[in-house]
Amino acid sequence: MSALINISGYKFVTLNDTVALRPKIKGQCVQLGLKGTILLAPEGINVTISGTKDALQNFEEFLKEDPRFSDMTFKESPSDHQPFNRMLVRLKKEIIAFGVEGIEPGVYTSPFVKPTVLKEWLDKGEDVVMLDTRNEYEMKLGTFKDAINPHIDSFREFPAAVRALDPSLKNKKIVTFCTGGVRCEKAAPFMEKEGFKEVYQIEGGILKYFEECGGAHWEGDCFVFDQRVAVNPNLEETTAKQCFACRSPLTLEECKTSAYQPNVSCPYCIGKRAADALPVHL
Repeated sequence: MSALINISGYKFVTLNDTVALRPKIKGQCVQLGLKGTILLAPEGINVTISGTKDALQNFEEFLKEDPRFSDMTFKESPSDHQPFNRMLVRLKKEIIAFGVEGIEPGVYTSPFVKPTVLKEWLDKGEDVVMLDTRNEYEMKLGTFKDAINPHIDSFREFPAAVRALDPSLKNKKIVTFCTGGVRCEKAAPFMEKEGFKEVYQIEGGILKYFEECGGAHWEGDCFVFDQRVAVNPNLEETTAKQCFACRSPLTLEECKTSAYQPNVSCPYCIGKRAADALPVHL
């Protein structure tokens, strides 16, 4: 059995005291021996941390003592090693950078579809359009079968990508998805504002889908933002690596090519300047 557990969760809720919250949360995490990243912003909190089962349980109990976080839920995945180097609690303008005014998930977000219900739709062959809201480099390792790729390198590029979609999609049933669900909380309502008639988001994102439905209708693995790089539909760490020059995830086969030199280059960035490297987005 794994010695460590990784948990992730978020909540869009108005926070007017992020500066005061930061040392309290950081201190509790350090005391419990946890590592990872927690983002605090006026619009809410985003948690991705790792530790022992008991430590994480204590952290969740501590966090839920604050009524604003009392109903938070967390997705879990096992790990046989600590996937984070340190414990960070950061103050941000947004817990997921989008840059579009008027999109406030704490006030309104699009309807959720439970993973098991989505699987039923796909099993029956219903006319459902799967739209991946993640970055191009994340999709390299896996996505839902026949999902639309918006070809973006940053979530801030998503609005322009949506406006470039075939207008006929506005009358289709759209299901947006991302790793843990946080990006879709903004992506889906934005699509509604752009005239898409029926837009859903997977409750809990890809990781929750894996937890409840395994790899049904999914092809490949799922990129994660820690040293594991990717997990398979069983939520197990894979052999995927990451190029630390451009941040692109790499398969084992790509790591065997002459273009891959650790900390220098890979097939996706060889010959490119560091300025062209891919950005990191939570």
